Parts: sequence; C-alpha cells; structure tokens
Amino acid sequence: METAKTKHPTFKYLILSLSLSFLLLFLFISLHPNRFQALLTTTVTENRPPHSAFVSSTEDLKIRPGYTSYDTYIQRQLNKTLNPKLREIWTTRDWDRKIQVFSRFFADLKSEKFLADSSKCLCVGARVGQEVEALKRVGVADSIGIDLVPFPPLVIKGDFHNQPFDDETFDFEFSNVFDHALRPEKFVAEIERTLKSDGVAVLHVSLSRRGDKYSANDLYSVKPLVKLFRRSKLVRVRKVDGFGLDTEVVFRKTKKNIKQGF
Repeated sequence: METAKTKHPTFKYLILSLSLSFLLLFLFISLHPNRFQALLTTTVTENRPPHSAFVSSTEDLKIRPGYTSYDTYIQRQLNKTLNPKLREIWTTRDWDRKIQVFSRFFADLKSEKFLADSSKCLCVGARVGQEVEALKRVGVADSIGIDLVPFPPLVIKGDFHNQPFDDETFDFEFSNVFDHALRPEKFVAEIERTLKSDGVAVLHVSLSRRGDKYSANDLYSVKPLVKLFRRSKLVRVRKVDGFGLDTEVVFRKTKKNIKQGF
C-alpha cells in the first residue's frame, strides 16, 4: 500500500503535464496557424532536393540532400566559382601545373585516336579554362569551355544542365565536374545532344573518395554512367590521377540509343 501511494502522485503529475502540453500546442496552433504550417513545412523539406534530382539516384549514384531549389544549387556553385582566393590560386599557383597535367591526358587521348587536331572541343565546367588551354597547347585549336562564370577568351558563360549550343556541335567533350551535377541525367543528356555522331565524351570522376562540400552527387561505380549515356557506347575505363579524381571513362556516341547491360 505504501508503494502504491508513492506512485500515484507521480502518475497524476504526468497526466497533468501532458494535458498542459497539449493545451499549449492547441493554443499555439489556434493563435498562429500560418507559423505552425511554415514550421511543419520547413521540418519536412529543409533537407530535400528538388523532385527531379531524385531521378538518377541509385545505389551507386547518390544525390546529396540540402538543395531546396535549383536557384539554391546555382548559388552554392557560384560561391565556389566566385571565391576570390580560389580564383587567384586557379590563375596563378595552379595554372601551369594543371595545364601540364591536362596536356598529358589529352596527348594520350590523341595518340589513341579519341581526339585530333581538327576536333571541335568543349570542356564542361571549365572554371578558368586550364583544360581548354591544354587542348590548344597539344594542337587542338578549336576548343572552348563553359562555366557559370565566364573567363574570356577560354571560357564562356553556360550552365552544363542546359548547354548554350546547337545539337551535334562538338567532336569531343571533356569534363571533370560530374560530381557537381545536381541532375546527372540532364548533365549527360546535354553532352550527348551537343556531341556529333561518333563524337567522344571523356569524364574524369572519383570512385574511391567523395568530392568536396560543393559536390551535388556521389558516384560509387561506373554503372550509373553507362546507364545515363543512352546514345553512347562505353569505350574505355582506366585509372588516372587527376586532382583528386581517380577514374577516366570514355564514351563514343552512336547513331541510335544503346541498350545497356547493367
């Protein structure tokens, strides 16, 4: 009996506390319905990317959360591209070093007939254009880059989710920023749209380590790329050492859609 008397007041206080909590919540909802709805919406969606960003999410390709709109994504990318300290590094300390490395990559691709002096080339997400300059130095004069922020004369303004070029414009396209694509299916579709038939697309990606805080997706194998390149045939995969990127993937565009094997 003594134990029951001890527990009884505790139970009564618990019921009283819950009743007061529900009463306060009811009063808050009644007095501030709009604020409650906004709070509920924010809680549910604050870490959810746009619906279209989920299209390419698979076991081996994960879209990073946190982008509540496409404008949010673009602003985040601009924060990196316009960072004055980074731009100074890209155009001074890193300039020649990156050009030398890119030049070796492109010289190898030329020797294997994926690239020629007569090729019309595009570098997708080229920042300040070290890869464009490298193409010119190995003899591929008709080369240009696109990025959200232009860097004349090597890089013009353009969003790689919506390239500012006509269909079948280029013989060769190169990119090492696939991890920055919020909509990977659109990124690849634009490359295939602007590539000529029999044109070559080369991507440098990282499979063994994750990208920086500005990356919009994480890639864990080549399989998602093979599925995304619906009008191209996988030609080669090899290991490279390219500024934190470890894998080079080469596709050649065909005249019709490819039935992928994965």
